[in-house]
Amino acid sequence: MSDPVSLLGLEDSTKLIGVQVVLILAYSTIILLGVTGNSLVIYVVYKFKALRTVTNFFIANLAVADLLVNTLCLPFTLIYTLLGEWKFGQILCFMLPYAQGLAVHVSTVTLNVIALDRHRCIVYHLETKMSKDMCFVVIGVTWMISAILASPLAIFREYGTFDFSPEQSIQVCTEKWPGSNRDGTVYSISTIVLQYVLPLSIISFAYVRIWNKLKNHVSPGTRSDRHNRRRKTTKMLVTVVAVFAVSWLPFHAFQLATDIDNSVLDMKDFKLLYTVFHIMAMCSTFANPILYGWMNNNYRMAFVTVFKCDRRLDCVHPEGRVAVRAKKTLDSGDIINAELHATNV
Repeated sequence: MSDPVSLLGLEDSTKLIGVQVVLILAYSTIILLGVTGNSLVIYVVYKFKALRTVTNFFIANLAVADLLVNTLCLPFTLIYTLLGEWKFGQILCFMLPYAQGLAVHVSTVTLNVIALDRHRCIVYHLETKMSKDMCFVVIGVTWMISAILASPLAIFREYGTFDFSPEQSIQVCTEKWPGSNRDGTVYSISTIVLQYVLPLSIISFAYVRIWNKLKNHVSPGTRSDRHNRRRKTTKMLVTVVAVFAVSWLPFHAFQLATDIDNSVLDMKDFKLLYTVFHIMAMCSTFANPILYGWMNNNYRMAFVTVFKCDRRLDCVHPEGRVAVRAKKTLDSGDIINAELHATNV
């Protein structure tokens, strides 16, 4: 949430009017797209019974985590960056960085759970799917683990006043570790490993094996249809992971460089670079709904149904309208477009 920028820097590019306008537009766009897109994903999974599958519940969990960042973190991050001073009081100083850390951990853990669950079903041909009750248990455990991993962001934090001179002071919200600064470095590097390196290693291993399995698999008839659905969905999920990896890579790399070499903090445009990399990372919070609508016919059909809802009776019961549309596409021979009635996304 809060960045490790030195507030003493006299030359701060983020104070330029042109830069501030760009930052406001960038953060506002991310917030608008993120809130709209993730709310829509949660809504369609809740509203359409055919979308209430285990994989889609995990996708909705990702949307909840991203929505948490969009609503509770990004607006405050923008204001803090523009003002260079913490204006939100002591309670939010502890809660907002924790909320963002929690959401990011939930996203990474959930991406791992999705990859491992699909690996279990596809690679080992296990027809027994995870039950919805077990799915909710896993989601609950995901939030518990993430809450524990993010807890240092709330515990080791300090809210106070920094005095430039007897006449000038500002309120600050910074990390405060009990020992030396090395403790913060150890935690930061551990976070990079737990949030980025380790999850992506596990996910990559799982999807490489899944992709090889699907590539070499050929089945006739209806089993081939199910195989095609699995392949399309796996391709979508791999793209989601790739976007997450690419968007967060510059931020984590910059953070790692800062932890290893403190002289990076003295760079003239450190605060601007940090903010730009943070914006790139936050783009992942609105990218997923766009990917779902582009790459998955289930979500695309549901999204279109929501936006084209008119005065007809079937708009009152979206499940009925989606079923009718799926039936029409099935009659035309396009089985893939009727995926809303598939048992596995």
